[in-house]
Amino acid sequence: MQTKADTPAALSQPTLVPAARPAADWWRDAVIYQVYPRSFADGNGDGMGDLAGLRARLPYVAGLGVDAIWINPWYPSPMADAGYDVSDYRDVEPMFGTLAEAESLIVEAHERGLRVLLDIVPNHTSSEHPWFKAALAVGPGSRARRRFIFRPGRGDGSEPPNDWPSVFGGSAWTRVSEPDGAPGEWYLHLFDVGQPDLNWEDREVRAEFESILRFWFDRGVDGFRIDVANSLFKHPELPDLAGRNQGSYADPGSEEHPFWDRDVVHDVYREWRAVADEYPDPRVFVAEAWVHSPERLARYVRPGQLHSAFNFDFLLTPWRAPLLRAGIDEVLAALRAVGSEPTWVLSNHDTVRHLTRLGRPQPERFDRGAPQAVAHGEPDLELGTRRARAAAMLMLALPGGAYVYQGEELGLWEVEDLPDELLQDPTWERSGHAHRGRDGCRVPLPWSGDRPPFGFGPPGAREPWLPQPAAWAKHTVEAQTGRPDSMLELYRAALRIRREHPALGSGRLEWREAPAGALAIERSHGLLCIVNVDADPIPLPPGATVLLASGPLPDGLVPADTAVWLRA
Repeated sequence: MQTKADTPAALSQPTLVPAARPAADWWRDAVIYQVYPRSFADGNGDGMGDLAGLRARLPYVAGLGVDAIWINPWYPSPMADAGYDVSDYRDVEPMFGTLAEAESLIVEAHERGLRVLLDIVPNHTSSEHPWFKAALAVGPGSRARRRFIFRPGRGDGSEPPNDWPSVFGGSAWTRVSEPDGAPGEWYLHLFDVGQPDLNWEDREVRAEFESILRFWFDRGVDGFRIDVANSLFKHPELPDLAGRNQGSYADPGSEEHPFWDRDVVHDVYREWRAVADEYPDPRVFVAEAWVHSPERLARYVRPGQLHSAFNFDFLLTPWRAPLLRAGIDEVLAALRAVGSEPTWVLSNHDTVRHLTRLGRPQPERFDRGAPQAVAHGEPDLELGTRRARAAAMLMLALPGGAYVYQGEELGLWEVEDLPDELLQDPTWERSGHAHRGRDGCRVPLPWSGDRPPFGFGPPGAREPWLPQPAAWAKHTVEAQTGRPDSMLELYRAALRIRREHPALGSGRLEWREAPAGALAIERSHGLLCIVNVDADPIPLPPGATVLLASGPLPDGLVPADTAVWLRA
């Protein structure tokens, strides 16, 4: 019986240029690598990641064996919220490069078998966007103001129009000075003050975004991740919350939250799907939609709407076997009822890295990536690493697609001790320094060398925009490449097997008998995935061949916090 120690070394070798999947429905079981450009690779030496750095590292991404990359916003922006405050949707932020470089990147990615997805931010623009500047310049009642959500204040006008809070803290309303200098109307910003919400009841807004989609599709972009896809529309009467959930989704059972997950949003996505379907090679969408149930999520991926949606319930599920199984069953049932496939995700740029989450005592459910996790004491990174390795193999064994956030393949953890003065997430200031925000999962990647900045930029480059822990020396791409027990080689092997094995990706899933505290999943063609969460060591099935294991299998047993793929 093979164990982790004697698994063939060939399984750990990267695939240098993966073959592209067939164009039809490629997204249904694709593995997509998320690039947070500020923190991926610095090509020009200014301490900030950019398109030059990404283009130089495309061979690395292709070598992982993924199908596509999703790039967080690269548009011109004042960076009030790390680029999610867009001032021009048809260009590239000079800090990252030029539009010509972006077009070259798309071509080069395609040459390496990688499709390219961009981020689109439809809920709000930047306060520096020409539309918003025009709205401030012409005053109340103007055509320019109807593109946004302006309202008079309550009472004598000095109080916000309602009690809605900003997701980042404080009020969701800011009062403006009118062209004559007098205190005037208030505008809505569910996020930062520099992110005024658009009015999606306005046909000009809807037409503009269809034009933006075509602009990038015509340049070869293969799809978009839709930021805050469950917002866009607000109740026309702007009622007070009156005790309803303030977070990022409607309360369970609520059909009429004032600004989350309103049914009318689906009309827009039908229109967007029609735009995507104009192109012979399918253009696709994935929704960032924080909703309260898989059934609500399924509404976004019904026929004629979006292609996929992140399954955040999986991300928020703790390392507990019964909860993992229940969550997998619920989302599979809900999405397959509408003919869609799940999209699994463990980490992203908005949530605490899962290695850190899994290295702490496990609650009944994490709260949107547990931003308060630091309050629970230091994580056990060794434990978190074992669990993260097993969780990755579980995710990649499930039917549907998956997203890998840059650095998770290196076993990076949340950097929770960044100096206060370096924090840039607007949550830090708007919460009155109560919440440190998301910078800890956005620290620049370590590529090579034994000390920071770990090859993030060229020799002589400025220090990265956020400091890297010295302990990442053992987690660089250079240090892990060719080391069979490394996280990087585990991901390379898992992605290679997933690409080559007909059982993985889309298809059926059947649960097999397993001890309490463990999961056993059978896919087609005799592939079995066993995940021991917290049970006693589990014997391997007689006659099975180990394809890959997340950790050692002493005496042919699968210990706790370990996953294994087997061929019957």
